[in-house]
Amino acid sequence: MRLRRTLPVVAGLALLAGCAPTQSAPAGGGGDDKTGTVRVWLFDEANRAPKEAAVKEAITEFKAAHSGAEVDVQWVPVEGRADKFSGAFNDPANAPDVAEFGNTDVSSYAATGALADLTGDLAAWSEGKDLIPTVLDTAKSGGKTYGLPWYTGIRALYYRTDVFTELGLKPPATLAELTDTARRIRAAKPDLYGIAVGGKYTYAMLPFLWANGGELAKDDGGKWTSTVTGDQAKAGVTQYASLLKDDVCPPAQCANLTGTQSVTAFAGGKAGMTIGGDFNRKAVEQGAVKGKYAVVPIPGATAGTIAPAFAGGNLLGVFNASKHRSLALEFVELLGGAKYQEKMYTAMGNLPTLSTVQQKLAANDPFLKPFVDTLKSGTKFVPATPAWSKIDSQNVLPTAVQQIATGGKDPAAALADAAAAMNKAFG
Repeated sequence: MRLRRTLPVVAGLALLAGCAPTQSAPAGGGGDDKTGTVRVWLFDEANRAPKEAAVKEAITEFKAAHSGAEVDVQWVPVEGRADKFSGAFNDPANAPDVAEFGNTDVSSYAATGALADLTGDLAAWSEGKDLIPTVLDTAKSGGKTYGLPWYTGIRALYYRTDVFTELGLKPPATLAELTDTARRIRAAKPDLYGIAVGGKYTYAMLPFLWANGGELAKDDGGKWTSTVTGDQAKAGVTQYASLLKDDVCPPAQCANLTGTQSVTAFAGGKAGMTIGGDFNRKAVEQGAVKGKYAVVPIPGATAGTIAPAFAGGNLLGVFNASKHRSLALEFVELLGGAKYQEKMYTAMGNLPTLSTVQQKLAANDPFLKPFVDTLKSGTKFVPATPAWSKIDSQNVLPTAVQQIATGGKDPAAALADAAAAMNKAFG
């Protein structure tokens, strides 16, 4: 596949905050040397040792198959990735050959022109057909694929089995039942939140918006427009905000909770339920509720349905400036292939993106079933535009949720403000 040697500059990128680059990358030609050092950037972790061990095993295998090739891994702190990637985008000489990055950053990163288009490569990859389509979609921007989905993150409903047994409760079958169950827990046990959720937990709110038939925005030929003022979106956001009430999760304590803080509250025995990811398992297992919890999919608006979950996760991509294009791609396909996806699940609990690996692991680990079932039922993603980074970093949607929850504004006014801010970012 022939790479573009020059790429368009995208106007407005300097306005993006958060993880977005500050400038477009200058044109820089890569190469395809078959020997030398492949430079790899991977995200650091709180407990990196298991991940590092799996990666070292992959490096040993890769070097055995490629005489004269070396692999140099640099561990990048997640919170410092914006500056690190911005430097690589603006100076190709400092760019790695391979990098791990989050799928919500794809559009802003791709807009710089620094990432290689892997569409044809992944289509030709022997394991490519096993990639789950909805997860593969999260690696796309402008119809092109810029990374191999390494793992995905899906959220589901964690609940206290001991509390449910004591109170004679069953896992909720609809979102309305979820709210009612949360109120019953809080009423019976005032020392617990009915469900630990937060005003700053966007990815817990989105299933409510989507399950009610709402959408974040619509794309009309590349022009994005917010749709959060629609009746269905408003119903979903309002339903979620109703959990941030004194009879469920008091706004004084919960309006500012993030996802991590919500899960921490549940793990610490302070809530009857929470919305958490497959990736939160270790944190919960290390908490006070070990052996006293179970997980089911987040229910939909009607019984028997599953609310669409946000398909988070990380990708492995190749930089256009790489002087080792083929080696870089082969390392990506090795580390992102079935063997090492399974090893990464064992090491870090990362949910694989290859369906056969998922099915194999789920058959041997019941904990995975609700997450796999959620993935199978269909997931959603944020608008595939660089503007999302700005919308996310400005807390546009959390602000609306907090205003509704605290009574600062009615749902229509709060979401009208959110839509205006979103549309300003969309341009």
